[in-house]
Amino acid sequence: MISPVKIWRRQKDIGKLLGKKGKIITWTMIYVAGSEFKKFAPYPVAVIQLEEGKKITAPIVDYEKGDLRIGSEVKVILRKVREGDKEDVLVYGVKLKPI
Repeated sequence: MISPVKIWRRQKDIGKLLGKKGKIITWTMIYVAGSEFKKFAPYPVAVIQLEEGKKITAPIVDYEKGDLRIGSEVKVILRKVREGDKEDVLVYGVKLKPI
């Protein structure tokens, strides 16, 4: 279980990234995921360079096979990243969506 305090502290960083655009520098497909992400596997993860020059790493969602190539444009969006029990805090984070 992740601490609600950690989630609250991360929200400022996440908010600064939302809606920003960038290009895929490199990507890979995750076939063997950790226990929390097994149900999503296989899933692509990319390193992108934002228009401002900063680099971030995040999973790609809502993609078609042709979107997974170096140089493709993506946008940073907010999505749920973890399922939990009824009493757990819902955890949201950044993911990438092809433009």
